[in-house]
Amino acid sequence: MQIIYSSQPFGYDEATLNGVLLDARRCNGRDGVTGALVCRQDVYLQLLEGPAETVRASFERISRDDRHTDVRLHVSRSVSDRMFGQWAMLHDPARSSIWSSSEISGGALDRATAEDFVAMFEAIASHAGAGSAE
Repeated sequence: MQIIYSSQPFGYDEATLNGVLLDARRCNGRDGVTGALVCRQDVYLQLLEGPAETVRASFERISRDDRHTDVRLHVSRSVSDRMFGQWAMLHDPARSSIWSSSEISGGALDRATAEDFVAMFEAIASHAGAGSAE
């Protein structure tokens, strides 16, 4: 299963980001979940993939995490292959194919289709060399 969600960071700073990444990598490694996190002061976009039950549990845990507000699920689908299979959690600091801050504040997440979200993460995977490990 693969899901893509967005949320708004609550109290975004370097320490918060490092905590989110550390928690994600620890929990995902334990649970067999892989994925990628795009983060900036104005948005988190995350792709989670793995066994359906553990991906859903991860998303529920994130939805309850007070470091995230306005959590919105954009994509939930069955997949045969993982996009980020070697990454417990790839961190992409929004240098890739993501909307600008003004586009985000102008409603880009509301207008984007499931295909737009998937294409963005496919571009990240191709730039990151999804076969690498972090």
